[in-house]
Amino acid sequence: MRVLVAGGGIAGLTAALRADALGHDVQLIVKSGLGDGCTAHAQGGIAGVHGPGDSAALHALDTLQAGNGHGDPVAIATLADGAGDAIAALVADGVMFDRTAGGSIARGLEAAHSLPRIAHSGGDATGRAISDALIARVRTSTVHVREGAFAADLLVMNGRVHGIRLLGGEEITADAVILATGGAGQLYPVTTNPTGATGDGIAMALRAGAAVADLEFVQFHPTVLAGAAPFLVSEAVRGAGAVLRDAEGGRFLLEEHPDAELAPRDVVARAVARQALAQGSPVLLDATGIAGLAERFPTIDAELHRRGLDWTRGPVPVSPAAHYLMGGVATDIEGRTSLPGLWAVGETARTGVHGANRLASNSLLEGAVFGARAAESLSTSPPDSLQSRSQSVPPSDLLSETIRDLDADERPPSATNRDLGERAATFSRAELQQLMWEKVGLLRDDEGLADAVSRLASWAAPAPRTPEEQEDANLLVVARAVASAALDRTESLGAHFRLSPAPTRPALNRPAPHELAESRPALIGAR
Repeated sequence: MRVLVAGGGIAGLTAALRADALGHDVQLIVKSGLGDGCTAHAQGGIAGVHGPGDSAALHALDTLQAGNGHGDPVAIATLADGAGDAIAALVADGVMFDRTAGGSIARGLEAAHSLPRIAHSGGDATGRAISDALIARVRTSTVHVREGAFAADLLVMNGRVHGIRLLGGEEITADAVILATGGAGQLYPVTTNPTGATGDGIAMALRAGAAVADLEFVQFHPTVLAGAAPFLVSEAVRGAGAVLRDAEGGRFLLEEHPDAELAPRDVVARAVARQALAQGSPVLLDATGIAGLAERFPTIDAELHRRGLDWTRGPVPVSPAAHYLMGGVATDIEGRTSLPGLWAVGETARTGVHGANRLASNSLLEGAVFGARAAESLSTSPPDSLQSRSQSVPPSDLLSETIRDLDADERPPSATNRDLGERAATFSRAELQQLMWEKVGLLRDDEGLADAVSRLASWAAPAPRTPEEQEDANLLVVARAVASAALDRTESLGAHFRLSPAPTRPALNRPAPHELAESRPALIGAR
């Protein structure tokens, strides 16, 4: 089978290597260079090293609880059950995880985990270690790699995906396409993601009519160095004992959640944002009580010293930043989407494992587990009902339906005074990012969301001719879908937090969040 994989992070590399090992003719394309995506930036580790007293079942429970109960139990069980094999495969691929004196993989603790079960490499350089090892394996395999190949759109014929059209018009045909293009952190002006995280795969899937789900759930990491250039300070630092303090030195998280600094990310991020707003300055991360910071977190330590900060002697200022998209292209536990011939894995996909709030260090694990499962399912037939259900609404129809269903007195002035049938306005990426930050960010309200939906609907991207223009077009498509999904969800849940209840509106004619679940095997009862 001819298999085309778009994306070179842990999910795409794993899928390509496994498909290659199974005898498929695999081509891997990336829009810039291998190693330029989010995986290499991951400081946190990979969850799933279950030690004494721990188990896959407890890991699954932590995952479900961190996701505010919104996750798919079958997908979560699949993730946790697959952790051991996934980590063993990474070791076989050359990843050098940190070890104890006895030679076993060292287990770290991170927020919302019941027990230490996180594997790290190089202290805080796990993503880079994984990326380097998998890239080296791909380079020596029979996978055909094309760098600088920007996937622009899916090729769809008679309802089936049969390849990808590159920016510039070249078409690459395939029997199966696996989207692994990562998330969309560049929807926001402040993000931990690299510049290439522009939602490309999700935008392609939306334009092709694939089902999506849970796009309203955007995770903001609570501890990112405050300043012009965001730099993430890993959750593992808080797992090692660092605490968050207000301007007066008090630990304000103690009043927010019983687990304080080790509460789920959405809780910590909102508390940090509120405290910073109240005091008019960033909160402080205090790691002075941790011995050996330079040895345990060399990447972070080096960056802090580069910025003239010494975290061994005093706390450092941190703020929230956009970090991870829990939603994406809806898939089953094999990565199949609602379009025949199309699979999605990693942050591009919505497998259901993250619910409304991702558990720390489950992202690399998801890419490894589901990247392999997608490759293994390429030659098998999907359940009869899988790809005939959960059809998505095209973004333009979805947005116009949202706006139409808003009563006139619910719309902000910018929505009621604009004739949406007029010629669409152009926009800049900076304008889009600022709109998303202010209206569809960490703290939301109905008026702001309605305004965002309206303004995004009034914008249009010109026909893309350059990579930057293609990225802007993709960001607009994904921003529309995220804002619309956020406006639809009238209750606060996980990372989607409303400052005030939304007014009651007639339900829109939308697919259920994830109608693929019924086609999955009943793993829970068998575990």
